[in-house]
Amino acid sequence: MKKKSVLAALLACAMLASLATGCNNDSGTASTGGDTASTAGDAGDAGDEGGDTSGEKVHLTALISKHSLTKDVNEMKWLQELEDACNVDVEWQQISADWDQKKPAMFASGEIPDILVCATADSDYVQYNGLFEDLKPLIEQYAPNLQQFFKDKPEAEALATTMEGQIYGTPKYQSVWPNTNTTMYINQEWLDAVDMEVPTTWDELEQVLIAFKEKDPNGNGQADEIPMDFNGGFNSAYGLNQLLGCTGLQPTGCSNPQGYFAEDGEVKSIFVDERFKRVCQYVQRLWSEGLINPEAITQDYSKFQSLARGVDGVATVGFTWGWEAGDRFGMDVKDQYISIPQLKENEDTEKVCFHYDFYDLNYGGNRYSMSAKCENKEAAMKFIDGFYDEVVSMQVLFGGISDGCIADNGDGTYAVLPPQDPSIDPGTWKWTSSFADNGGMYIRDDLPLTLGTDMQAVTEEKAVYDPLFEDLDPRDIYPQLFMKYSAEDTNTLAMNQANINNITDQTWAAWISDSSHDIDAEWDAYVENVLAAGLTQNLEIRQVAFDTYLENQGY
Repeated sequence: MKKKSVLAALLACAMLASLATGCNNDSGTASTGGDTASTAGDAGDAGDEGGDTSGEKVHLTALISKHSLTKDVNEMKWLQELEDACNVDVEWQQISADWDQKKPAMFASGEIPDILVCATADSDYVQYNGLFEDLKPLIEQYAPNLQQFFKDKPEAEALATTMEGQIYGTPKYQSVWPNTNTTMYINQEWLDAVDMEVPTTWDELEQVLIAFKEKDPNGNGQADEIPMDFNGGFNSAYGLNQLLGCTGLQPTGCSNPQGYFAEDGEVKSIFVDERFKRVCQYVQRLWSEGLINPEAITQDYSKFQSLARGVDGVATVGFTWGWEAGDRFGMDVKDQYISIPQLKENEDTEKVCFHYDFYDLNYGGNRYSMSAKCENKEAAMKFIDGFYDEVVSMQVLFGGISDGCIADNGDGTYAVLPPQDPSIDPGTWKWTSSFADNGGMYIRDDLPLTLGTDMQAVTEEKAVYDPLFEDLDPRDIYPQLFMKYSAEDTNTLAMNQANINNITDQTWAAWISDSSHDIDAEWDAYVENVLAAGLTQNLEIRQVAFDTYLENQGY
C-alpha cells in the first residue's frame, strides 16, 4: 500500500507540473517553453465556451470505442488522476463491439457525447457536417501539449488537418513500434518431429503442411493438428495478403484493408493484380488438401488467437502469422515457435517484400473528437490535451503507474512492468489495462522508457525482415493515413468501395474454399466487374492524392 501511495503521489506531482497549463480551468496564462497559449487575454471568449472558475469539477460526457479486452475505464487509476488534474468529472459510455453498426443511428440523431475516443472517421465529418467541433482554434488557445506535438511532428498535424484546414480529430504518435505489424511463424518442434527444414518457397511450405497434417507432430496421438491458420483473408495484418509479398508485390499499411498499394509511383489494387490471382490459386490448392483451418475465413480475432494457444501445453497450429509470439501463442507454447524469413513464390522469384506498416503502427488519426454542442469546450479541450502529456501518454499506451503497469524509477526514467497476472502475456495485458493503441498519445522519440519483454521480443522476432525495408522507394509505399481528399471525393470513394468490397470479398472467399472454381476461367470477367463497380474511378482519385503527397514530401 505504501509503494502504491508513493507512486500515486509521484504521478500526481508530475501531472500537476506538466498539466497545470493544459488542464487549469482558471483564467491564468498558460505557457510551454517559448510558446504561449493565453487564456487570460481571452477571458471573455473562455466564458462563452463555458469556462468554469467556481473550482467545482466540470461535468463532461465521453464515449470510447475500445478493444473487447479492455477493462472498464472507470477502473483505470491513471485516467482518474488525469480527470482530477484537469478538474473534470467524466461520465463514460463504453462500446466494445459493433460500433460501426451502432454509430450511424447516434450520429444521425445529432446527440453525441462531449468527447469521442477512437470513435470517428474522416468520412463522419463529411457525412454529419456540423456535428463535430473544429478543434484547431481550441488547440491554439488551450492545448500546449498538442502544440508541441505538432511542432515536433508536423506530419501528425498534416494527418489530422482536412483539405479545408479544420481539425476534427486529434492524432497519435507512439514511436516505439517496428516497421511491420506482422511476423510469420512456424512451429520448430513440429519441424523437428517431421524431420523437415524451414520452408523457403510455396512448394516447400505445402510439403511441410502436409507432413504437419499426416505425421502427428504434436505427439498426442490425435489428428488435431491445424497445419495453417490465418485471420481476415486479404484485409488483415495476419491474413492471406501476407503471401502477396512472396510475389514481389509491396503491401503497405495495416489500416489499408481496401487493398491499395503503390508501384513505381502508380496506385494499384491487389484485387485486380495477376499476383493476387496466383495467391488465390495457391491457397485454393492448400485448402482443397485440408491444410488450412476450415474456419479461417469466418472466425473472429479472439477465436484466431485462442486456437493457436494450444490445449494444456500441446500446440495445435503449425504455420501462421501474428504480432509477437507471446501474444499469438500464449505463454505455454510460445517457445515452440520461431519467426521465419519471407517465402518466395518459387525458386525463380528474384524479389520478395514484406508488409510495411511503420506509418500505420506509429501514427493514427481521429483519436479524440468533440461535439459541436459541448457546453464547456475549454474544459473538454484541456482534458483532451492532457492525454498528450509525456508521462500520461505512455500510460495511455501501456497502463498506469498507479495501476502497477509502469515503474517510475525516480530518476526521470520509466519501465514497463510485467503483467500482474503471470498467466497473461504482456500484449494482452496492455490491451486489458489501458486504451493501448486505440488511444491518442504522443510518445516522444527520446522517451526514457524501457519497453516490456513483449516489445523487446517484437524487435528481435521481426529483425529477419529488416533487410527488406532498408531501400524501400517512397514511390512503392502507399501511406493511406496521409492521403487527403475533398468531401466530394471522400463520398465517392466510400460509395464505390462498398460496391467493390461486395464483389471482392465474396469472390476470393469462394475461390479459395471451393476448388470447383476455375480461377483462370473466371478472372477476366471478375476484373471487369470490379473495375466497373468503381475501382477505376477510385484509382484515379487516389492517384491524384498520392501524387500530391509525393510532391509535398519532395519526391
